[in-house]
Amino acid sequence: MVLNKAELREMIEQEGLVEDYIDLETQLTPNGFDVTVDKVEEFESRGKIDFSNSEREISETEAIEPVKEDSGDDYGWWDLEPGSYKVRINERVDIPNDLVGIVFPRSSLLRCGAFNHHGVWDAGYEGGIVFILKVENPEGLRIKENARVAQVVFMGQEEVGKGYEGKFKA
Repeated sequence: MVLNKAELREMIEQEGLVEDYIDLETQLTPNGFDVTVDKVEEFESRGKIDFSNSEREISETEAIEPVKEDSGDDYGWWDLEPGSYKVRINERVDIPNDLVGIVFPRSSLLRCGAFNHHGVWDAGYEGGIVFILKVENPEGLRIKENARVAQVVFMGQEEVGKGYEGKFKA
C-alpha cells in the first residue's frame, strides 16, 4: 500500500525516512515526497555493466555550475541543452526493510519536455540518490537550484529478511 501524506510525515519526523530536505510542508504530497536538485553533471566517459558487477565501471561525470542571473540571487540556474545528465538530489533516505521507494518525474517536468529515469529505492537502502535527467525539448530546459523535479512514492511491503547491501550503500 502507498503511504499517504500523514504516514510519510510521521516516518520522516520520527524515523528519519528522508533527511536534508528543504521544506517538509512543500515537499510532502498527498501520496509521496518531492525531491530537489542539488547538482547536475555531464557524462564524460562511457560505463560498463556486467552480470556479476566484477567488471562494472560507472561513467565519469563533471559538474555543471549553476549561473546566478543577478549577483544578489541566492540560487542559480542550469541551462541544459537536449541530452542526458546525472542529477544528484539534496535529500538522503533511510528506507526500512518494510518499504520500497518508486520514483516518478513531476508532471511539470514532463510538460517542459524532460523526464527522469530512476532505479528502485530498495528496502534497506540508506544514503544519497542520483538519477538520469533526459531533456528532450529541442529548446532545452532551465532548472533552478533546489527545484523539485521528481516524486518518490513509498510503498509498504512485508519486511524483507535482508535489505540492500550493494556498493552504493552509504
